Amino acid sequence: MPDFLLSSAEYTGYISIIKFLVFLVLFFLWLPIVSWVYNDAKAVGTKEVQWTAVLLATGASAVIIFLFIPVFLIGALIYAVAVATASLVYVKHRNSRVMDYARVLTAEHIKSLFAGKEKELDELKGFQFVTANNNEVPLPQAQTPEFFGYKSAYEILTDAAWRRASDIIFSPASQNYSVTYYVDGAALKQPPIARGQMEYSINLLKNLADLDTKEKRKPQQGMFKIRRGKNDTEWELTTAGSTAGEQIRLKKIIQQSASRLTDIGLMPEQLEQLNTLRGLKQGLFIITGPPKTGVTTTFYALLRNHDAFINSINTIERRPTAELPNITQNAFTLSDTGTSTYANKLQEIIRMGPDIVGVADCQDTKTAQSVCLAAKDGKIMYTTLTADSVVKAVGRWLKLVVDRNLAAQTLLGICNQRLIRKLCDECKQAYAPNKELLRKFNIPADKVQALYRTGKVIIGKRGKEMTCDQCQGTGYVGRTGIFEIISINDQLRKTMIQSKSLSEIGAQFRATKMLYLQEQALRKVINGTTSINEMIRVLSPQTKPKAK
Repeated sequence: MPDFLLSSAEYTGYISIIKFLVFLVLFFLWLPIVSWVYNDAKAVGTKEVQWTAVLLATGASAVIIFLFIPVFLIGALIYAVAVATASLVYVKHRNSRVMDYARVLTAEHIKSLFAGKEKELDELKGFQFVTANNNEVPLPQAQTPEFFGYKSAYEILTDAAWRRASDIIFSPASQNYSVTYYVDGAALKQPPIARGQMEYSINLLKNLADLDTKEKRKPQQGMFKIRRGKNDTEWELTTAGSTAGEQIRLKKIIQQSASRLTDIGLMPEQLEQLNTLRGLKQGLFIITGPPKTGVTTTFYALLRNHDAFINSINTIERRPTAELPNITQNAFTLSDTGTSTYANKLQEIIRMGPDIVGVADCQDTKTAQSVCLAAKDGKIMYTTLTADSVVKAVGRWLKLVVDRNLAAQTLLGICNQRLIRKLCDECKQAYAPNKELLRKFNIPADKVQALYRTGKVIIGKRGKEMTCDQCQGTGYVGRTGIFEIISINDQLRKTMIQSKSLSEIGAQFRATKMLYLQEQALRKVINGTTSINEMIRVLSPQTKPKAK
Protein backbone atom coordinates (compact mmCIF):
# COMPACT_ATOMS: atom_id res chain seq x y z
CA MET A 1 0.00 0.00 0.00
CA PRO A 2 1.37 3.44 -0.87
CA ASP A 3 2.85 5.32 2.08
CA PHE A 4 0.68 8.40 1.59
CA LEU A 5 -2.51 6.31 2.10
CA LEU A 6 -1.17 4.83 5.33
CA SER A 7 -0.18 8.24 6.63
CA SER A 8 -3.65 9.67 5.87
CA ALA A 9 -5.30 6.89 7.92
CA GLU A 10 -3.24 7.60 11.05
CA TYR A 11 -4.61 9.59 14.02
CA THR A 12 -3.95 13.28 13.28
CA GLY A 13 -5.03 14.88 16.64
CA TYR A 14 -7.96 16.95 15.26
CA ILE A 15 -10.23 15.76 18.18
CA SER A 16 -9.29 16.99 21.70
CA ILE A 17 -10.30 14.49 24.39
CA ILE A 18 -10.74 17.30 27.00
CA LYS A 19 -12.97 19.35 24.70
CA PHE A 20 -14.99 16.27 23.85
CA LEU A 21 -15.54 15.49 27.54
CA VAL A 22 -16.61 19.11 28.21
CA PHE A 23 -19.09 18.84 25.34
CA LEU A 24 -20.54 15.62 26.77
CA VAL A 25 -20.92 17.16 30.25
CA LEU A 26 -22.76 20.19 28.85
CA PHE A 27 -24.93 17.98 26.69
CA PHE A 28 -25.93 15.60 29.48
CA LEU A 29 -26.66 18.53 31.85
CA TRP A 30 -29.24 19.70 29.33
CA LEU A 31 -31.20 16.43 29.38
CA PRO A 32 -32.15 16.56 33.13
CA ILE A 33 -33.32 20.15 32.62
CA VAL A 34 -35.64 19.01 29.82
CA SER A 35 -36.96 16.21 32.01
CA TRP A 36 -37.52 18.59 34.97
CA VAL A 37 -39.33 21.11 32.77
CA TYR A 38 -41.69 18.41 31.49
CA ASN A 39 -42.53 17.06 34.95
CA ASP A 40 -42.72 20.48 36.60
CA ALA A 41 -44.92 21.97 33.86
CA LYS A 42 -47.25 19.02 34.27
CA ALA A 43 -47.40 19.56 38.06
CA VAL A 44 -47.86 23.32 37.73
CA GLY A 45 -50.63 22.89 35.19
CA THR A 46 -49.08 24.69 32.26
CA LYS A 47 -48.38 23.42 28.71
CA GLU A 48 -45.79 20.72 29.33
CA VAL A 49 -45.48 19.61 25.68
CA GLN A 50 -44.95 23.15 24.43
CA TRP A 51 -42.33 24.03 27.05
CA THR A 52 -40.52 20.71 26.62
CA ALA A 53 -40.42 21.29 22.86
CA VAL A 54 -39.00 24.77 23.39
CA LEU A 55 -36.20 23.40 25.60
CA LEU A 56 -35.48 20.54 23.18
CA ALA A 57 -35.41 22.84 20.15
CA THR A 58 -33.22 25.39 21.91
CA GLY A 59 -30.79 22.73 23.10
CA ALA A 60 -30.62 20.98 19.71
CA SER A 61 -30.00 24.24 17.87
CA ALA A 62 -27.33 25.21 20.37
CA VAL A 63 -25.61 21.79 19.92
CA ILE A 64 -25.47 22.23 16.16
CA ILE A 65 -24.04 25.74 16.52
CA PHE A 66 -21.60 24.42 19.11
CA LEU A 67 -20.33 21.74 16.71
CA PHE A 68 -19.96 23.96 13.67
CA ILE A 69 -18.33 27.02 15.24
CA PRO A 70 -14.56 26.51 14.91
CA VAL A 71 -13.70 28.34 18.15
CA PHE A 72 -14.53 25.94 21.03
CA LEU A 73 -14.99 28.55 23.80
CA ILE A 74 -17.39 30.67 21.72
CA GLY A 75 -19.45 27.59 20.83
CA ALA A 76 -19.59 26.46 24.47
CA LEU A 77 -20.62 29.94 25.59
CA ILE A 78 -23.41 30.18 23.01
CA TYR A 79 -24.69 26.74 24.02
CA ALA A 80 -24.68 27.57 27.74
CA VAL A 81 -26.37 30.97 27.25
CA ALA A 82 -29.07 29.52 24.99
CA VAL A 83 -29.99 26.67 27.36
CA ALA A 84 -29.82 28.92 30.44
CA THR A 85 -32.00 31.60 28.81
CA ALA A 86 -34.69 29.11 27.78
CA SER A 87 -34.64 27.57 31.27
CA LEU A 88 -34.93 30.97 33.00
CA VAL A 89 -37.81 32.00 30.74
CA TYR A 90 -39.66 28.87 31.84
CA VAL A 91 -38.78 29.49 35.52
CA LYS A 92 -40.16 33.02 35.30
CA HIS A 93 -43.34 31.70 33.69
CA ARG A 94 -43.91 28.93 36.25
CA ASN A 95 -43.08 31.22 39.22
CA SER A 96 -45.85 33.57 38.11
CA ARG A 97 -48.34 30.69 38.36
CA VAL A 98 -47.43 29.29 41.78
CA MET A 99 -47.55 30.53 45.38
CA ASP A 100 -44.53 32.30 46.86
CA TYR A 101 -43.37 29.31 48.89
CA ALA A 102 -43.25 27.10 45.73
CA ARG A 103 -41.12 29.45 43.63
CA VAL A 104 -37.65 28.35 42.56
CA LEU A 105 -34.36 30.20 42.10
CA THR A 106 -35.51 32.97 44.45
CA ALA A 107 -33.25 34.20 47.25
CA GLU A 108 -35.18 32.15 49.80
CA HIS A 109 -35.06 29.02 47.63
CA ILE A 110 -31.30 29.29 47.04
CA LYS A 111 -30.75 29.93 50.75
CA SER A 112 -32.74 26.81 51.65
CA LEU A 113 -30.69 24.71 49.21
CA PHE A 114 -27.46 25.65 50.97
CA ALA A 115 -28.97 25.26 54.45
CA GLY A 116 -30.27 21.78 53.82
CA LYS A 117 -33.85 20.71 54.50
CA GLU A 118 -33.04 18.36 57.37
CA LYS A 119 -31.02 21.00 59.21
CA GLU A 120 -33.75 23.58 58.59
CA LEU A 121 -36.46 21.31 59.98
CA ASP A 122 -34.34 20.38 63.01
CA GLU A 123 -33.86 24.08 63.78
CA LEU A 124 -37.60 24.70 63.55
CA LYS A 125 -38.36 21.75 65.84
CA GLY A 126 -36.67 23.49 68.74
CA PHE A 127 -39.03 26.43 68.33
CA GLN A 128 -42.74 26.59 69.15
CA PHE A 129 -45.51 29.12 68.58
CA VAL A 130 -48.16 29.28 71.33
CA THR A 131 -51.55 30.85 70.62
CA ALA A 132 -53.46 33.38 72.72
CA ASN A 133 -55.45 30.42 74.10
CA ASN A 134 -52.20 28.77 75.23
CA ASN A 135 -52.28 26.05 72.56
CA GLU A 136 -49.03 24.92 70.95
CA VAL A 137 -48.96 25.16 67.15
CA PRO A 138 -47.51 22.05 65.47
CA LEU A 139 -44.94 22.43 62.70
CA PRO A 140 -46.89 22.54 59.39
CA GLN A 141 -46.16 20.19 56.54
CA ALA A 142 -43.34 21.36 54.27
CA GLN A 143 -44.11 23.05 50.94
CA THR A 144 -47.44 24.41 52.13
CA PRO A 145 -48.62 28.03 52.64
CA GLU A 146 -48.79 27.40 56.39
CA PHE A 147 -45.18 26.20 56.48
CA PHE A 148 -44.02 29.21 54.46
CA GLY A 149 -45.73 31.63 56.87
CA TYR A 150 -44.44 29.69 59.89
CA LYS A 151 -40.85 29.76 58.63
CA SER A 152 -40.98 33.46 57.68
CA ALA A 153 -42.36 34.46 61.09
CA TYR A 154 -39.77 32.25 62.80
CA GLU A 155 -36.90 33.95 60.95
CA ILE A 156 -38.20 37.44 61.79
CA LEU A 157 -38.69 36.76 65.49
CA THR A 158 -35.43 34.86 66.03
CA ASP A 159 -33.46 37.61 64.29
CA ALA A 160 -35.24 40.27 66.37
CA ALA A 161 -34.50 38.35 69.57
CA TRP A 162 -30.79 38.09 68.68
CA ARG A 163 -30.64 41.83 68.03
CA ARG A 164 -32.44 42.54 71.36
CA ALA A 165 -35.35 44.30 69.65
CA SER A 166 -38.21 45.34 71.91
CA ASP A 167 -40.51 46.41 69.05
CA ILE A 168 -40.84 45.44 65.38
CA ILE A 169 -42.70 47.73 62.97
CA PHE A 170 -43.86 46.49 59.55
CA SER A 171 -44.93 49.32 57.22
CA PRO A 172 -46.49 48.46 53.83
CA ALA A 173 -45.10 49.91 50.59
CA SER A 174 -45.99 49.21 46.96
CA GLN A 175 -43.90 46.06 46.48
CA ASN A 176 -42.71 45.16 49.98
CA TYR A 177 -42.88 45.85 53.70
CA SER A 178 -40.27 48.04 55.34
CA VAL A 179 -39.03 46.63 58.66
CA THR A 180 -37.82 48.64 61.66
CA TYR A 181 -36.45 47.24 64.91
CA TYR A 182 -36.37 49.30 68.10
CA VAL A 183 -33.29 48.37 70.12
CA ASP A 184 -32.56 50.26 73.35
CA GLY A 185 -35.09 52.86 72.24
CA ALA A 186 -33.40 53.60 68.87
CA ALA A 187 -34.87 52.75 65.47
CA LEU A 188 -32.77 50.38 63.31
CA LYS A 189 -33.82 49.86 59.69
CA GLN A 190 -33.74 46.27 58.45
CA PRO A 191 -33.88 44.81 54.91
CA PRO A 192 -37.42 44.98 53.47
CA ILE A 193 -39.57 41.86 53.13
CA ALA A 194 -41.45 41.00 49.94
CA ARG A 195 -45.13 41.82 50.26
CA GLY A 196 -46.25 38.31 49.31
CA GLN A 197 -43.96 36.71 51.88
CA MET A 198 -45.08 39.15 54.57
CA GLU A 199 -48.76 38.39 53.98
CA TYR A 200 -48.21 34.72 54.90
CA SER A 201 -46.48 35.79 58.12
CA ILE A 202 -49.24 38.28 58.98
CA ASN A 203 -51.88 35.63 58.44
CA LEU A 204 -50.06 33.24 60.80
CA LEU A 205 -49.45 35.89 63.48
CA LYS A 206 -53.09 37.05 63.44
CA ASN A 207 -54.24 33.46 63.85
CA LEU A 208 -51.85 33.05 66.78
CA ALA A 209 -53.22 36.19 68.45
CA ASP A 210 -56.84 35.10 67.81
CA LEU A 211 -57.56 38.06 65.51
CA ASP A 212 -59.82 38.29 62.47
CA THR A 213 -57.58 37.51 59.48
CA LYS A 214 -60.11 38.98 57.02
CA GLU A 215 -60.28 42.36 58.79
CA LYS A 216 -57.54 44.58 57.37
CA ARG A 217 -58.73 48.09 58.15
CA LYS A 218 -60.01 48.25 61.73
CA PRO A 219 -57.40 48.22 64.53
CA GLN A 220 -56.95 44.89 66.32
CA GLN A 221 -54.81 43.78 69.25
CA GLY A 222 -53.88 40.38 70.60
CA MET A 223 -51.16 38.33 72.26
CA PHE A 224 -49.15 35.20 71.49
CA LYS A 225 -45.98 33.47 72.72
CA ILE A 226 -42.90 31.86 71.29
CA ARG A 227 -41.39 28.95 73.20
CA ARG A 228 -37.80 27.72 73.15
CA GLY A 229 -37.31 24.82 75.48
CA LYS A 230 -38.76 25.98 78.79
CA ASN A 231 -38.46 29.70 78.04
CA ASP A 232 -41.52 31.64 76.88
CA THR A 233 -41.46 35.10 75.31
CA GLU A 234 -44.75 36.96 75.02
CA TRP A 235 -45.49 39.34 72.14
CA GLU A 236 -48.28 41.85 71.66
CA LEU A 237 -49.59 42.17 68.09
CA THR A 238 -51.28 45.40 66.98
CA THR A 239 -52.71 45.92 63.49
CA ALA A 240 -54.07 49.03 61.79
CA GLY A 241 -55.33 49.70 58.29
CA SER A 242 -53.90 52.29 55.90
CA THR A 243 -54.23 53.24 52.23
CA ALA A 244 -51.00 51.30 51.47
CA GLY A 245 -52.03 48.16 53.35
CA GLU A 246 -52.12 46.66 56.81
CA GLN A 247 -49.62 48.03 59.32
CA ILE A 248 -48.25 45.63 61.93
CA ARG A 249 -46.52 46.26 65.23
CA LEU A 250 -45.01 43.55 67.43
CA LYS A 251 -44.07 44.51 70.98
CA LYS A 252 -42.17 42.22 73.31
CA ILE A 253 -43.90 41.94 76.68
CA ILE A 254 -41.22 42.13 79.35
CA GLN A 255 -42.11 41.37 82.94
CA GLN A 256 -40.93 44.59 84.52
CA SER A 257 -39.36 44.47 87.95
CA ALA A 258 -39.53 47.72 89.87
CA SER A 259 -36.11 49.36 90.14
CA ARG A 260 -34.48 51.04 93.12
CA LEU A 261 -33.21 54.62 93.08
CA THR A 262 -29.65 53.26 93.00
CA ASP A 263 -30.35 51.51 89.67
CA ILE A 264 -31.80 54.27 87.47
CA GLY A 265 -28.65 56.32 86.76
CA LEU A 266 -28.75 59.12 89.35
CA MET A 267 -25.54 60.98 90.12
CA PRO A 268 -24.37 60.61 93.76
CA GLU A 269 -25.57 64.09 94.81
CA GLN A 270 -28.90 63.52 93.06
CA LEU A 271 -29.39 60.24 94.91
CA GLU A 272 -28.68 62.02 98.19
CA GLN A 273 -31.12 64.78 97.18
CA LEU A 274 -33.98 62.32 96.57
CA ASN A 275 -33.21 60.25 99.66
CA THR A 276 -34.13 63.27 101.81
CA LEU A 277 -37.78 62.71 100.78
CA ARG A 278 -37.90 59.64 103.03
CA GLY A 279 -37.68 61.75 106.16
CA LEU A 280 -40.50 64.15 105.24
CA LYS A 281 -44.09 63.82 106.41
CA GLN A 282 -45.96 65.82 103.77
CA GLY A 283 -45.53 67.51 100.42
CA LEU A 284 -45.48 66.77 96.69
CA PHE A 285 -42.72 65.64 94.35
CA ILE A 286 -43.31 65.66 90.56
CA ILE A 287 -41.60 63.27 88.11
CA THR A 288 -41.60 64.53 84.50
CA GLY A 289 -40.30 63.74 81.04
CA PRO A 290 -41.51 63.11 77.49
CA PRO A 291 -43.27 59.79 76.75
CA LYS A 292 -41.11 56.64 76.84
CA THR A 293 -38.28 58.19 78.85
CA GLY A 294 -38.52 56.02 81.98
CA VAL A 295 -40.78 58.31 84.02
CA THR A 296 -42.80 55.36 85.36
CA THR A 297 -39.61 53.56 86.42
CA THR A 298 -38.50 56.60 88.45
CA PHE A 299 -42.03 56.95 89.85
CA TYR A 300 -41.93 53.36 91.11
CA ALA A 301 -38.37 53.73 92.43
CA LEU A 302 -39.37 56.77 94.53
CA LEU A 303 -42.34 54.90 96.00
CA ARG A 304 -40.14 51.90 96.82
CA ASN A 305 -37.64 54.20 98.49
CA HIS A 306 -40.08 54.44 101.42
CA ASP A 307 -40.46 51.59 103.91
CA ALA A 308 -43.68 49.84 102.91
CA PHE A 309 -43.90 48.06 106.30
CA ILE A 310 -43.95 51.33 108.27
CA ASN A 311 -45.94 53.37 105.76
CA SER A 312 -49.23 52.65 104.01
CA ILE A 313 -48.52 53.28 100.32
CA ASN A 314 -51.15 53.41 97.55
CA THR A 315 -51.08 54.24 93.85
CA ILE A 316 -53.65 55.15 91.24
CA GLU A 317 -52.64 54.25 87.67
CA ARG A 318 -54.32 53.81 84.35
CA ARG A 319 -52.15 50.83 83.47
CA PRO A 320 -49.68 49.43 86.02
CA THR A 321 -46.50 48.22 84.31
CA ALA A 322 -44.88 46.38 87.23
CA GLU A 323 -45.89 44.83 90.51
CA LEU A 324 -44.77 46.79 93.57
CA PRO A 325 -44.28 44.56 96.64
CA ASN A 326 -46.32 45.57 99.72
CA ILE A 327 -47.80 48.57 97.87
CA THR A 328 -51.52 48.73 97.01
CA GLN A 329 -51.86 49.50 93.29
CA ASN A 330 -55.26 50.77 92.13
CA ALA A 331 -55.93 50.57 88.39
CA PHE A 332 -58.38 53.09 86.95
CA THR A 333 -60.11 51.02 84.27
CA LEU A 334 -62.70 51.87 81.64
CA SER A 335 -65.42 50.41 83.86
CA ASP A 336 -64.71 53.17 86.39
CA THR A 337 -65.64 55.92 83.93
CA GLY A 338 -69.35 55.11 84.15
CA THR A 339 -69.59 56.07 87.82
CA SER A 340 -66.38 57.93 88.60
CA THR A 341 -63.59 60.11 87.29
CA TYR A 342 -59.86 59.86 87.88
CA ALA A 343 -60.09 62.63 90.49
CA ASN A 344 -63.02 60.94 92.29
CA LYS A 345 -61.14 57.64 92.35
CA LEU A 346 -58.13 59.45 93.85
CA GLN A 347 -60.29 61.03 96.57
CA GLU A 348 -61.66 57.59 97.47
CA ILE A 349 -58.09 56.33 97.94
CA ILE A 350 -57.09 59.37 100.02
CA ARG A 351 -60.12 58.89 102.34
CA MET A 352 -58.78 55.42 103.17
CA GLY A 353 -55.92 57.17 105.02
CA PRO A 354 -52.65 56.10 103.31
CA ASP A 355 -49.41 57.82 104.28
CA ILE A 356 -48.01 57.99 100.74
CA VAL A 357 -49.92 58.14 97.44
CA GLY A 358 -48.55 57.89 93.91
CA VAL A 359 -50.68 59.45 91.15
CA ALA A 360 -49.63 58.38 87.67
CA ASP A 361 -50.24 60.79 84.79
CA CYS A 362 -52.12 63.73 86.31
CA GLN A 363 -54.02 65.38 83.45
CA ASP A 364 -56.84 67.54 84.82
CA THR A 365 -57.35 70.40 87.26
CA LYS A 366 -59.54 68.51 89.73
CA THR A 367 -56.96 65.73 90.11
CA ALA A 368 -54.11 68.24 90.46
CA GLN A 369 -55.96 70.18 93.15
CA SER A 370 -56.77 66.93 95.02
CA VAL A 371 -53.06 66.03 94.95
CA CYS A 372 -52.09 69.43 96.39
CA LEU A 373 -54.75 69.34 99.11
CA ALA A 374 -53.65 65.85 100.17
CA ALA A 375 -50.01 67.02 100.26
CA LYS A 376 -51.07 69.97 102.42
CA ASP A 377 -53.05 67.68 104.73
CA GLY A 378 -50.16 65.53 105.91
CA LYS A 379 -49.47 63.08 103.07
CA ILE A 380 -46.45 62.50 100.85
CA MET A 381 -47.65 62.68 97.22
CA TYR A 382 -45.87 61.70 94.01
CA THR A 383 -47.26 62.43 90.57
CA THR A 384 -46.06 62.21 86.97
CA LEU A 385 -46.42 64.77 84.18
CA THR A 386 -45.40 64.99 80.54
CA ALA A 387 -42.92 67.87 80.12
CA ASP A 388 -39.63 68.59 78.34
CA SER A 389 -37.84 70.28 81.25
CA VAL A 390 -38.19 71.15 84.92
CA VAL A 391 -39.12 74.75 84.09
CA LYS A 392 -41.83 73.71 81.63
CA ALA A 393 -43.11 71.21 84.20
CA VAL A 394 -43.53 74.06 86.71
CA GLY A 395 -45.48 76.06 84.14
CA ARG A 396 -47.77 73.16 83.38
CA TRP A 397 -48.35 72.36 87.07
CA LEU A 398 -49.22 75.97 87.92
CA LYS A 399 -51.69 75.99 85.04
CA LEU A 400 -53.29 72.70 86.15
CA VAL A 401 -53.67 73.66 89.82
CA VAL A 402 -54.78 77.24 88.99
CA ASP A 403 -54.19 78.38 92.62
CA ARG A 404 -50.50 79.40 92.64
CA ASN A 405 -50.30 79.61 96.42
CA LEU A 406 -51.61 76.07 96.84
CA ALA A 407 -49.27 74.73 94.11
CA ALA A 408 -46.16 76.44 95.49
CA GLN A 409 -46.74 75.76 99.20
CA THR A 410 -46.99 71.98 98.78
CA LEU A 411 -44.25 71.44 96.18
CA LEU A 412 -41.08 69.72 97.42
CA GLY A 413 -39.27 69.27 94.13
CA ILE A 414 -39.37 68.32 90.45
CA CYS A 415 -37.23 66.09 88.28
CA ASN A 416 -37.07 65.81 84.52
CA GLN A 417 -35.37 62.96 82.70
CA ARG A 418 -34.33 61.20 79.51
CA LEU A 419 -33.04 57.73 78.70
CA ILE A 420 -29.64 57.51 77.06
CA ARG A 421 -27.93 54.43 75.60
CA LYS A 422 -24.83 53.06 77.31
CA LEU A 423 -21.71 52.28 75.29
CA CYS A 424 -20.85 48.61 74.90
CA ASP A 425 -18.00 47.78 77.29
CA GLU A 426 -16.66 45.10 74.93
CA CYS A 427 -16.11 47.20 71.82
CA LYS A 428 -16.19 50.93 72.75
CA GLN A 429 -13.12 52.86 71.60
CA ALA A 430 -11.27 55.69 73.29
CA TYR A 431 -10.20 58.73 71.25
CA ALA A 432 -8.59 62.10 71.84
CA PRO A 433 -11.40 64.69 71.83
CA ASN A 434 -11.40 67.73 69.60
CA LYS A 435 -10.55 70.83 71.65
CA GLU A 436 -13.06 72.93 69.74
CA LEU A 437 -15.77 70.42 70.60
CA LEU A 438 -14.82 70.56 74.27
CA ARG A 439 -14.89 74.35 74.17
CA LYS A 440 -18.33 74.26 72.58
CA PHE A 441 -19.67 72.25 75.51
CA ASN A 442 -17.74 74.29 78.13
CA ILE A 443 -15.55 71.34 79.12
CA PRO A 444 -12.01 72.17 80.35
CA ALA A 445 -9.66 70.53 77.84
CA ASP A 446 -7.02 69.77 80.48
CA LYS A 447 -9.47 67.68 82.51
CA VAL A 448 -10.46 65.30 79.70
CA GLN A 449 -7.78 63.00 78.33
CA ALA A 450 -10.09 60.73 76.30
CA LEU A 451 -13.71 60.29 75.31
CA TYR A 452 -15.35 57.11 74.03
CA ARG A 453 -17.31 56.22 70.91
CA THR A 454 -18.92 53.13 69.43
CA GLY A 455 -16.60 50.43 68.14
CA LYS A 456 -19.19 48.24 66.32
CA VAL A 457 -16.56 45.61 65.42
CA ILE A 458 -13.98 43.75 67.45
CA ILE A 459 -10.75 42.12 66.31
CA GLY A 460 -10.54 38.35 66.80
CA LYS A 461 -7.52 36.26 67.75
CA ARG A 462 -6.40 35.94 64.13
CA GLY A 463 -6.86 39.65 63.36
CA LYS A 464 -10.24 39.13 61.69
CA GLU A 465 -12.98 41.73 62.16
CA MET A 466 -16.12 40.38 63.82
CA THR A 467 -19.46 41.80 64.91
CA CYS A 468 -19.55 42.29 68.66
CA ASP A 469 -21.74 39.57 70.21
CA GLN A 470 -22.68 41.77 73.14
CA CYS A 471 -24.14 44.74 71.20
CA GLN A 472 -24.72 43.04 67.79
CA GLY A 473 -22.87 45.87 66.06
CA THR A 474 -24.95 48.77 67.42
CA GLY A 475 -22.21 49.92 69.80
CA TYR A 476 -24.63 50.24 72.72
CA VAL A 477 -26.07 47.88 75.33
CA GLY A 478 -28.88 48.98 77.62
CA ARG A 479 -29.93 52.44 78.75
CA THR A 480 -29.58 54.66 81.80
CA GLY A 481 -31.30 57.81 82.97
CA ILE A 482 -30.09 61.41 82.95
CA PHE A 483 -31.86 63.81 85.30
CA GLU A 484 -32.22 67.48 86.12
CA ILE A 485 -33.60 67.91 89.65
CA ILE A 486 -34.64 70.95 91.65
CA SER A 487 -35.53 70.98 95.35
CA ILE A 488 -38.01 73.76 96.17
CA ASN A 489 -37.15 76.04 99.11
CA ASP A 490 -39.06 79.02 100.53
CA GLN A 491 -37.35 81.51 98.23
CA LEU A 492 -38.27 79.48 95.14
CA ARG A 493 -41.87 79.13 96.39
CA LYS A 494 -42.05 82.89 96.67
CA THR A 495 -40.68 83.23 93.11
CA MET A 496 -43.25 80.77 91.78
CA ILE A 497 -46.09 82.78 93.34
CA GLN A 498 -44.88 86.24 92.30
CA SER A 499 -43.17 85.63 88.94
CA LYS A 500 -44.76 86.84 85.74
CA SER A 501 -42.96 84.45 83.39
CA LEU A 502 -41.31 81.04 83.32
CA SER A 503 -37.97 82.64 82.44
CA GLU A 504 -37.92 84.31 85.88
CA ILE A 505 -38.54 80.96 87.57
CA GLY A 506 -35.86 79.34 85.39
CA ALA A 507 -33.33 82.01 86.32
CA GLN A 508 -33.95 81.38 90.02
CA PHE A 509 -33.60 77.62 89.51
CA ARG A 510 -30.26 78.23 87.81
CA ALA A 511 -29.19 80.48 90.66
CA THR A 512 -29.51 77.48 93.00
CA LYS A 513 -26.87 75.74 90.81
CA MET A 514 -29.29 73.33 89.20
CA LEU A 515 -27.56 71.53 86.30
CA TYR A 516 -29.47 71.14 83.05
CA LEU A 517 -29.98 67.82 81.26
CA GLN A 518 -27.17 68.56 78.79
CA GLU A 519 -24.70 69.19 81.61
CA GLN A 520 -25.72 65.97 83.36
CA ALA A 521 -25.39 64.08 80.07
CA LEU A 522 -21.91 65.55 79.53
CA ARG A 523 -20.83 64.12 82.87
CA LYS A 524 -21.76 60.67 81.58
CA VAL A 525 -19.93 61.33 78.31
CA ILE A 526 -16.77 62.27 80.23
CA ASN A 527 -16.88 59.19 82.47
CA GLY A 528 -17.27 56.90 79.43
CA THR A 529 -20.86 55.80 80.02
CA THR A 530 -22.13 57.17 76.69
CA SER A 531 -20.95 59.06 73.60
CA ILE A 532 -21.25 62.63 72.36
CA ASN A 533 -23.33 61.46 69.38
CA GLU A 534 -25.80 59.66 71.65
CA MET A 535 -26.14 62.74 73.85
CA ILE A 536 -26.90 64.89 70.80
CA ARG A 537 -29.42 62.34 69.48
CA VAL A 538 -31.33 62.19 72.77
CA LEU A 539 -31.32 65.90 73.59
CA SER A 540 -31.94 67.32 70.12
CA PRO A 541 -35.42 68.88 69.91
CA GLN A 542 -37.91 66.60 68.18
CA THR A 543 -39.51 68.34 65.20
CA LYS A 544 -43.12 67.47 64.56
CA PRO A 545 -44.39 67.22 60.95
CA LYS A 546 -46.67 70.06 59.92
CA ALA A 547 -50.31 69.18 59.44
CA LYS A 548 -51.47 69.43 55.85
